[in-house]
Amino acid sequence: MTVEIGWQLALALSLLVALGTGVALWGRVPVARTIPWAALRAGVQLLVVSLVVGVALSQAGLAVAFVCLMFLIGVYTTSKRSGLRSWRAVGSAGLAMLAGALPVLVIIFATGTAPFTGPAIVPIAGILVGNMMTAHTLVARRAFADLRSGINQYEAYLSIGFERSFAIREVISPTLHEALIPALDQTRTVGLVALPGAYIGVLLGGGSPWAAAAAQVLVLVGVNAGQVCTAVTARWLMAGARLLPPDLAERLRP
Repeated sequence: MTVEIGWQLALALSLLVALGTGVALWGRVPVARTIPWAALRAGVQLLVVSLVVGVALSQAGLAVAFVCLMFLIGVYTTSKRSGLRSWRAVGSAGLAMLAGALPVLVIIFATGTAPFTGPAIVPIAGILVGNMMTAHTLVARRAFADLRSGINQYEAYLSIGFERSFAIREVISPTLHEALIPALDQTRTVGLVALPGAYIGVLLGGGSPWAAAAAQVLVLVGVNAGQVCTAVTARWLMAGARLLPPDLAERLRP
């Protein structure tokens, strides 16, 4: 699979943006302005990233530095999406993401499953960081919504003598697993519904179907393990009132 860079690509992208924007306008979905801006931003970002990645792949140290930059951008993005404002809360979001990505990366590279080189570090770590960001955003947004709607339940726990951490944990725990469903579903249906990126990437790079399958299984299992770690760590930080938006930090006082 190759994509020709030329007028055909420009035409296809223009038609796709027009399709998405047009349907959003017709269906009165409030993302019509966002779609073209997101497409333009994606193109510019990928152009810049392609230049940077070419350099980062040459040395392991540069690859690690590039992944750290990706991680910081991921922390900023999930914090913004989750409504986090204080440095304490943003740092806690980063800790939750790190708790998911770091153990998986250590296992993959320490066991020698993948070589500690730029071409391996950037894609594997990039996939993991992106998925930890997604998991944290889903966990945080759902948990914060549950805490806002379940404030009476929270206060009821306090009134009968439970500590704040227990009360918060009990309110947010029932729906914690929902953030993990997309990745689990992708793992269950891999190869049946779609061929994910790691599999296609290895094939396009000249690898065998067996090597592609091994890489994809490694990524999927790693993402599942990492997202569980991120979700549980986020819950622990929320229970300790370290990972909360300003309104909940004010309302959920012991």
